[in-house]
Amino acid sequence: MMAGCASAPGRLEAPKVVFGLELKPYAVIEECIALEPGERIAYRFDARLPVAFNVHFHDANAVIMPMTREGATSESGDFAADRKQIYCLMWEAGAEGSVLDYRISPWPPHR
Repeated sequence: MMAGCASAPGRLEAPKVVFGLELKPYAVIEECIALEPGERIAYRFDARLPVAFNVHFHDANAVIMPMTREGATSESGDFAADRKQIYCLMWEAGAEGSVLDYRISPWPPHR
């Protein structure tokens, strides 16, 4: 399995938009963001073929997944941190791979 963090974990100061990201079969891509308690991010993605999607963080040796979706081709919403942590949005392609478009934004949006 290939894993790649598309960016080093840090603060999300402006929307991040990615179009046409090709995922090879079983490839994994992550976007990791440092959040404080109560901070929110908005996300949206579209995949040409179904992907597994989750939001997770690491706590000692455990991986905690507050949100998971299997076989998703589209999803949007927002996620609120309940603790200071580096949270990762992760997509994993299936046997046929996929092509992914996604957007992650601070919430509420800056005016």
